[in-house]
Amino acid sequence: MSFLKNIFKGFFNNPSTADQPKESQYLPEIELPIDEEFTMNFKNNGGKFLYCETEAELQDTFVNILVENDWFESEAITFEKEIYPLLQENRIYYKNIQNPVFFVATCESLIADEGSILFSSTQLSHLKSTELPTNIIVFARTSQITRSKSDGLRIIKNKYLTEFPSNITAIKCFSSSNNDSFLNYGSAPKNLYLILLEDL
Repeated sequence: MSFLKNIFKGFFNNPSTADQPKESQYLPEIELPIDEEFTMNFKNNGGKFLYCETEAELQDTFVNILVENDWFESEAITFEKEIYPLLQENRIYYKNIQNPVFFVATCESLIADEGSILFSSTQLSHLKSTELPTNIIVFARTSQITRSKSDGLRIIKNKYLTEFPSNITAIKCFSSSNNDSFLNYGSAPKNLYLILLEDL
């Protein structure tokens, strides 16, 4: 009798995979929170992500980047007057420069679904992304994370009611390995540090 049980055990105790419920292909995918989605996609693009809870921590992080790369007393590009004091404190030259080592700026928004950073002429002035130095430091806030590029463009439209900025550009190629993608064709990879301040 035990011999017959062993033969038929597979039929009675293990239901066939055809009888087991399958996940429907029509069910929506579970959406990550936008901050997690941005962080994951940004890192996958090769960006360096540094999270700060206070402005003092943000300043310390900026100094640590300068130390790590030996950028003290070097030249940098910025078009935002709010950043001047931070550069002055750390002996970074930003006027009448000849050989900028890095670019430092804020941004318009952080795009979660592609892990990119959206800039406008407010940050870039007239420069194209290919004209920027390879090294970039960006200051942003968690409230600037948006789900898609269209959300980011909508924020720009609402922010600049009278003088709409030009030169709106998204940068998302942060390592040479990601430059092989057709979508990144013609864009030079950037060594980009994002210093993200919690403000929510």
